[in-house]
Amino acid sequence: MAEVTEPRSGAERVLRALHQDPLAAAHPTRNDAVLAAGVAALSAAVAYADTALRPDALGWTLLVCCALLLAARRRHPVGVLMAVVACIAPYQLLGNAHAAPLPAGLIALYTVAVTGTVRRTVTVGVCVVGFAVTAMSSNGVHRVLDVLRTSGWLVAALVLGVAVRNYRRYLAEERARAGQDADRKIAEERLRIARDLHDLLAHSITLIGVRTSVAAHVLAVDPDRLDRAAVAEALDSIADTCREARAELRTTLTVLRADERGPLPDLAGLPDLVRAAEAELTLDTDGVHVPAAVGAAAYRIVQESLTNAVRHAGPGTTVRVRVAEADGTLRVTVSDDGRGPVADSTTAGFGIVGMGERARSVGGTVRTGPRSGGGFEVAANLPLPPRPPEASA
Repeated sequence: MAEVTEPRSGAERVLRALHQDPLAAAHPTRNDAVLAAGVAALSAAVAYADTALRPDALGWTLLVCCALLLAARRRHPVGVLMAVVACIAPYQLLGNAHAAPLPAGLIALYTVAVTGTVRRTVTVGVCVVGFAVTAMSSNGVHRVLDVLRTSGWLVAALVLGVAVRNYRRYLAEERARAGQDADRKIAEERLRIARDLHDLLAHSITLIGVRTSVAAHVLAVDPDRLDRAAVAEALDSIADTCREARAELRTTLTVLRADERGPLPDLAGLPDLVRAAEAELTLDTDGVHVPAAVGAAAYRIVQESLTNAVRHAGPGTTVRVRVAEADGTLRVTVSDDGRGPVADSTTAGFGIVGMGERARSVGGTVRTGPRSGGGFEVAANLPLPPRPPEASA
């Protein structure tokens, strides 16, 4: 269970109260009971200090009741406000201290505004302010300044409640948006991890399967004239591929456990990758600055293309890989002279889709399809950043 940090200072408590939904507080009844007791003590002190209009027994009862009603303000905000007004009206008509019940009335109005809609707040505010002005006029309070002051306090409580409610709604929307952004980033990271694992495992397993088939073919063709060198070469190649796949898989899992990206594959790993697939490589990138993201995208595109060529091109196929810079673009071409992939929806995977996503991640494009002279070709154009003037010189 997550540990909840309690606010230490009074300012932190106030900020936490402003940020938190009043209907979702930890101890609403206890907090409101404490608030009601404090308002009752404050109102009693104000009433007692007014020696000219000190309340009688009925006045004290009404004053204490309108304060204690605040204990239920969150559960029944409108009902509590009506009950408070019902206590304040006879209290004022009896000629008691006028300022004493004001705190209870303001808090009840604020609660209605902070927990309700704008329409309800405006309706209740107009009714309460109109009732207060009428009651003060009938009670002999004819000075305009007193009426405006009291009405101003009531309107201020309503405005404060609406402002706090809007602020809390804004915070809730920001939290929801932050949660959506976090979910989106998690989904993107999972997709990236899935692409990496797909590229790694599909390439390695395909090479292992092909070389295992070669070894099995050598063993089955003529057991009496067994070509031990060919079998040993196939098995050694399988072992090398397994070691490379295990090392790269360990690196990927280490990055996941450490919760960091770690080093990305780049063009420097292409010779080993192409050599393992027994393909031909032309790498013309001397003096070209290739960003890490572009290099990783090129590496993965070549890896997936070699996997598809080994899987679908057929035996005796020549696979050529060319990576070169032209017109500010890194052009990656993987072509073969085999029969190409078989159009079968039941065995279709995510390789070509993944290559397109890899290219789009760095602003590039991928074109795949049969070659005019036979075979299959993958051509990717990955944009490179412009060279600085110093580097060009």
